[in-house]
Amino acid sequence: MDALYPRLLVSRFAECFGFYRAVLPPLTGAALAKGAPEGPYANWDVADQTLLALFDRSAMAAALGTAELPGHPAAPAQDAAMLVLRVDDVDAALDLCLRHGGTPAAPAADRPEWGPTLRSAHLRDPDGRLIELQSY
Repeated sequence: MDALYPRLLVSRFAECFGFYRAVLPPLTGAALAKGAPEGPYANWDVADQTLLALFDRSAMAAALGTAELPGHPAAPAQDAAMLVLRVDDVDAALDLCLRHGGTPAAPAADRPEWGPTLRSAHLRDPDGRLIELQSY
């Protein structure tokens, strides 16, 4: 039985698939268990437990009967959720993510106010989802 895990609803499935396929194995040890770039579903597991799943946003909207609703807020807004990955080296992890389609949101920085040895960086995946890379 899988424990609680995030399933990201994405609009740019192929780009997000490529991003997570490139960064999850080296950053978390997760392996692709199911899925392909054409979607609509993919998941990565660690020790037979799902770490992260992707699902095509339009496929979920069709299943829920909400396809006529907007897919994203019309105006910029603050983030409502964030994927956090604990890594050994924040700077190297950020470089890996940016090389595979991530976009920077905040540079790597020491954050003693969050924890005495905490270092973090923030970026967005190809669908715009906020990711925090952290080490401590």
